[in-house]
Formats: sequence, structure tokens, C-alpha cells
Amino acid sequence: MSRQQAALAAKLPALMKNKQIEIRRENGSDQARVEQDGKRVLKLGLDLHYRQVTVALQEDGGQIKVAGKMSHEVFAGWIGKKLSQGWSISSCYEAGASGYWLHRELAALGIDNLVVAPQPMGRGAKKQKTDKRDSVQLVDCLDRYLRGQKKALSPVTVPSLEGEQQRALIRYHRQIMADRGRYQARGKSLLCAQGIQVSGKWWQVRGWITLNSDGRCQDWMREQLKAWREKILSTEAQQQGLRQQVQALAPTTSRPKGMGSYSAAVLEYEMKGWHRFHNRRQVSSYTGLCPGVHLSDGRGKEGAINRCGNRMVRWTLVEMIWRLAKWQPDYQPVRLLAQGLIKSSRAKKRLAVKAARCFAIDLWRLQTGQTTAQKLGLVLQQDLENKTPPAAPAASV
Repeated sequence: MSRQQAALAAKLPALMKNKQIEIRRENGSDQARVEQDGKRVLKLGLDLHYRQVTVALQEDGGQIKVAGKMSHEVFAGWIGKKLSQGWSISSCYEAGASGYWLHRELAALGIDNLVVAPQPMGRGAKKQKTDKRDSVQLVDCLDRYLRGQKKALSPVTVPSLEGEQQRALIRYHRQIMADRGRYQARGKSLLCAQGIQVSGKWWQVRGWITLNSDGRCQDWMREQLKAWREKILSTEAQQQGLRQQVQALAPTTSRPKGMGSYSAAVLEYEMKGWHRFHNRRQVSSYTGLCPGVHLSDGRGKEGAINRCGNRMVRWTLVEMIWRLAKWQPDYQPVRLLAQGLIKSSRAKKRLAVKAARCFAIDLWRLQTGQTTAQKLGLVLQQDLENKTPPAAPAASV
């Protein structure tokens, strides 16, 4: 045995003894905390679906078990029974189509619940993914998160009831717009299949008259096109009314020139309030406009944006950048786009993405009072309204 091995063998019993002492201290502190609180700790991982919820649990930091699949009614009774037994419950489930109604019900019962960002599961060697496995993994992540590993889960901000209603109105308008686009494309595809070319919007009055006068447009085609046209006109009238409702939700504070009331309302309710962000990294991360990074040993490169944030926020910011390039060409992030020095379309898109990320951070700084529009080089619409028009020249005698 070498000297290093002998020294390690001599130190190993002492290290093991110290480790056992630390474990006993941790267990003792946990037991003291439980006795002090008078409640036992129960952690739940909920895989929530439309008709059922799959529950996995961990009692007092012990082994993770699967309670099984339950309907929402059965789960409510099961939770009530656990609360009556004196358990202190912490739970989590992934954000998605099920919304936040269960979170509000659990919070009303005094349960510390987290709604977390979805994460890919079932990436092990077995390549298996089930509801039970998902709920077990959620419990394991929740246990590590509560023990201080904050990267184990990514909690999302739960909007208020009013904020959720206003955001649902905005998304409903976007869905109506998408339906209108599908109806237009289906009518155009029918004409394309028969070799009939249309320019512009075929469903408008001028295009519709041109189609009816075309000899290649047969009766069976007119019947289908008429049905698509009626749906397009109906959704068009509906979306105009919804757009006015969304514009009425825009904040009354002054906003930069080129930022319309519709875009302001979308950002206000999709961002769930600017004051909840603590630094610029959180703002840019929520937009999903941060570049992907592959870096190792000081070498690497940046790739495409990660698209990890809110898709509607990202779309709205990029759209506003093209308007700012027209209305505020002196704003630093859009100066190159406004000057037209960049000819490549790919380079323009990259500049627009970078400018959108910078603009989101500047908006956050404006809304939280960290800076002023003058320092950022932005012109506010309120400033334009307050400007007095130049005096008319005096008439010559």
C-alpha cells in the first residue's frame, strides 16, 4: 500500500464519522422542525389533464410513491382528507391548457402550490414517458427546489382573474384572425387547383366580381367559394369589434411613437406586469429572443434564438421594431435598419431580433422608472401632443 492510500485509509473513518454526525444533525433539525410546526410535510407532483390528475407523493422526505389517477372530484376529497390529518402540503403541476383554476383552489385551501414551466421528460435510456413517471419526476424536482436548488423548477407567474380574462380576450382575437387566414387560403387553394390565378384578396368586392365573370369558374366552385367568402366576411366583422375592445385595454400612460394601443395592450397583459421583473435578463428571457449559446473551454458560438418565452410577446416586439425604424429612426437599436445600409434580408432579420430584445428591456426600464425616454432617445406620443404648432407667418401689408 502506498503512502497516499495509507493516508486515505486513515482519514476515511474520520470522514465517515463526521458525515454520520452531519446526517444525524440534519435529521434532528428536520425532526425538530416537524415537532415545532406540529405538522408532517407532504409533497405532491400533479400531472394534470382535462378529466383526471395523476398524483405522486413524498411523505416527510421519504420514498416517492404513486397515489394513482383520480378524477377532479375524487382528488378534491383526497386532498381534504390529507388536510384533516394534519399534513402540511406543497405541490406543483405544469402550466398548460388546464390553466390556473386548480392553483387557485389549492391556494384557497392553504396549500403551497407552484405552477411550473413545462420541461421535457422521459429522456432516459429507456425512452419511456407516462403520467406516473411525469408525476414522480415532478415530486423529485419539487423536493430539490424546496431544498434550495432553484434551477430544479421554473415557477411561472399566475395572473389575476382580471388579467387572465383580458389576456383571453387578446388571444381570442388572434384566433379569429387565424381563422380568417385559413378561410382565405382554402378559397385560394380551390382556385389554384383549377388553374385560376387571383391577385389580391379574392373575397373582396372587386375580386369577387372578377371571379364571377371568369368563364373557368364553374357553378360548383362558386358554391364553395361563396361559403368561404361568407365565413371570411363574418370573421372580418367580428375581429374588428374585438380589436376595438383590445385597444381599449391599453394603459393610459404615454408610449413611444410607433407603438400602437393594440401592441401596448398585448404587452401589458402577456408580460403580466412589468414590475414583476427584477433585472434585464429576466425580461429578455421571457421574450424568448435570447440567442442559443454553445460554449466550452472559452470557445464556441451563438446560434438561433431559443424561443423559450412568450410567443405572442416575441411576435409583437419584432413587429413594433419595423414600425420604430420608420417613425423613430434615431433610436439606437433601429438606426441601422432605418438607414437602409444593410441589404441582406437575413442580416435585417437578425438586427430586428436584436433590436426587439433591446426595446423590451428599454420598455421595462421606462415602466419601472429607471430611466427616461430622453435618455433612451425615444419620442413619446404625449410629447408630440404637447408640442404647440408653429405660429403662422404674419400677412404682408
